[in-house]
Formats: sequence, C-alpha cells, structure tokens
Amino acid sequence: MHRFDPPRRNFLKEALATGFALAVQPISAASIITDSHDLDTGLAGIALDDGILPAYFARPRMPSGKLPVMLVVQEIFGVHEHIRDICRRLAKLGYLAIAPELYFRQGNPAEASDIATIINTIVSKVPDTQVMQDLDATLAWANLHGGDAGHAAITGFCWGGRIIWLYASHNPNLKAGIAWYGKLVGEHGTLTPSQPVDIAATLKVPVLGLYGGQDGSIPQDSVNSMRQALDQGHSHSEIVVYPGAGHAFNADYRPSYNASAAQDGWQRMLGWLASHDMKAR
Repeated sequence: MHRFDPPRRNFLKEALATGFALAVQPISAASIITDSHDLDTGLAGIALDDGILPAYFARPRMPSGKLPVMLVVQEIFGVHEHIRDICRRLAKLGYLAIAPELYFRQGNPAEASDIATIINTIVSKVPDTQVMQDLDATLAWANLHGGDAGHAAITGFCWGGRIIWLYASHNPNLKAGIAWYGKLVGEHGTLTPSQPVDIAATLKVPVLGLYGGQDGSIPQDSVNSMRQALDQGHSHSEIVVYPGAGHAFNADYRPSYNASAAQDGWQRMLGWLASHDMKAR
C-alpha cells in the first residue's frame, strides 16, 4: 500500500469526509456498509501543479496482475461514506476503484449543514475543465498503483452523473461510462461551457444513463432531448428510466432510496462493463 508521511496523511484525513456528510443526517437504517475484508483501502494524495488532490481508493488485496480501473465520481456531498462504500463494492468485484475529492480547492462539502450552502459556497465555484484535469490525474495515479489505464471506466452519481457524460467526451480512451441521475441540460457559462446534451452526438465512449421517472430535478423532456441527441451519434449509449424512482434512487442512506431500481441499475452497470471489455479479471 502507498505510504504517506504524517503531515500529508493528516491533510488527507481533513480534506476527505469521514462518515456521512452532515447535510444528509440522519442516516437511513437501509444504508449498506461494505467491509474491507481482503481489500486494500486508503487515502491517496495525487500531486498536481496547484496542490495535492485527495482520493479514496479500494482494490483487491493480492491481485494477480494489473486491475481494471473504475473512476468513481462523487455526489454533491463529496467523497463521504456512501461513495467510499461504492468503491469497496467495486473492489470486491475485482476493480481498482478510486474516488477523488473534486471540490478540494473550494471546500469540504461534508461539513456543510444543508445542500443550499454546498451549492452556493462550493459547487458553484468548480470549473468543469478543472474536474476533467483532476480525473485525468486520478487515472494516471491508478495506472501507477496497480491499475490498468487501458482498461478504465467511470461511474458517478447526482453531480457526478453529469460529469460522467462530460468526461466520456473528454477522454475517448475509456471503455465505458455509467451515469446515475446526472443532469443533462443546464446553463452555459465560464465554468460550465458545455452540458451533456451538447456533446451527446459526438460521443465515442458508450455511456449507460440511469434515471428516475419521478426525478423532479431532471425532467423527462430533458431525458428525451438527450436520447434524441445520442441517436444522432454512434457511441451506442443508452438511457434507462425507472418510472417509479426519483432522484438519488441508489443512495441507500437516504429516504430517496428505491431498492428495486438501485439493484437493477447495479446489475445493468455490471453487465454494461462486462459487454465493453471491463469485466474484472
């Protein structure tokens, strides 16, 4: 396992959430907790030109070779316990899963008491170009620490679901992407020059989009617009809508959790990975 000196490790512990984000308390009894048995898990410090990018990783303890890489992109709440658990679930299946804290320059969302504060003081200041570069750096780190960047995919949730579409456009060498209820349309600005619907027709990477039919923040007309844009391209991407599910239906620690949609979505994700040369070896 990669070692860090005490000052760096202390920095990583402070920069990454421990437990669940404050804004989502209390935690549902349905919350899934995956153990670390037979896994190496820990904190990574990824060196960038402007600082150290904190990340949480999980991987099989004694792999027989280089591992396929799963980039895991955080919800709006950052890399808190749910995202760490997603990494452990993927590691149990044979992946090197790594989740970088993509807001680390702007603040720690786990410490904010409500979603509005996270959006106004942190998320609204995060440029898409910065996120793309940080994900590039994360993939490069994984390639040097037991992962195979030539067999890499990406998945993300909520805020991260939108990022999956954009990073799939940014990095055409990915094998696949899986976007869980990420916004597809929105305003254009200096920090967000493109939206997923804008790049759908030119995608090369096959992306599976998983959406809730009762999601008040992602209306079905935007999902239909995305489907139409994807139909103009050749990425063979797909969108699945669960009619009875709302936003964050995979978030088992929140009231929004929809077990049937979440379980079906997880199996569809694994099937998508397997069919695009990303089955763990």
